[in-house]
Amino acid sequence: MESEIQKTEGTFEQNISKRLLAFNALLVSGIVVTIFLIYGVVNLPDEKDSAFTDPTLASNAFTNIEINSKSAYVFDVRENRAVFKKDEFVQMPLASITKLMTAVVAVENVPENSKITIKKEFLVADGDSGLLAGENWRLKDLLDFSLVASSNDGTYSIASVVGAMSLNSNDYEIGREEFIKKMNEKAKELGLFQTYFINDSGLDEGLLSGGYGSAIDVAKLMQYALKNHPNILEATKYSSLSVDSLDYTHIIDNTNKEVTSIPGILASKTGFTNMAGGNLVVAFDAGIGQPFIVVVLGGTTEGRFSDIAKLVSATTAYITE
Repeated sequence: MESEIQKTEGTFEQNISKRLLAFNALLVSGIVVTIFLIYGVVNLPDEKDSAFTDPTLASNAFTNIEINSKSAYVFDVRENRAVFKKDEFVQMPLASITKLMTAVVAVENVPENSKITIKKEFLVADGDSGLLAGENWRLKDLLDFSLVASSNDGTYSIASVVGAMSLNSNDYEIGREEFIKKMNEKAKELGLFQTYFINDSGLDEGLLSGGYGSAIDVAKLMQYALKNHPNILEATKYSSLSVDSLDYTHIIDNTNKEVTSIPGILASKTGFTNMAGGNLVVAFDAGIGQPFIVVVLGGTTEGRFSDIAKLVSATTAYITE
């Protein structure tokens, strides 16, 4: 009997000991967690501290800048980082900035010297840019024309013919549908998650824009084009241009009327529709080998140019800080 009592007492003592150990472990854990929580609260960065983790706020050049466009993004290509951003992930109507993707997809699917014949049925989009039914073009020259003059007829023709070529078909309507499909596939390939296209020009279609995207997506697209197809953007640096088709000579003005005021300009593309408002993207060299891309979306007809001018000026100041 005594041995049974001793055995029971020993078991009871062991249980008490285990419970005490568990309690102590919980107590110590609680104290450690509390210390970390207190330390974390005490050392949370205030607004001034957190500003220095963001180059947008850390740079004096951009501190007091005010722009009217709904969305904006300034990207340092060499350093691979943003130096200014305003609602850069918001999906916006792109208008004719869409034509940048049209150009990229065209040259990645057929040779630049491919022949494009302007069909009468291609000349249906808003805005007469001077293209003529039956006129023959080399693809590269028609791209120059379409980007600089922002020709909707030009991109319609390119999408229809290049799409049909890629299908080995003479059905230009199906060809255009195939081309727009390729534009959307390219957007996914490039990780442009807010971007998709309904047409090749960016023109509004009823209640929808011809293309949608964010300021950061536009910057990525411009960066891709500059790196992989700089020749298709070359013509967009000039205020006016003489472009030869295989039949005629066209004198065109750049829709970016302020293009020559941007130092070190590398490329530019405008966009404007009733739905989109005023859009503009430019790439320029702020110093020797210091390219930047500046995007504004959702501005006004004139306001987009002044917004870009402010951001370009601030960027130039930024690199000298």
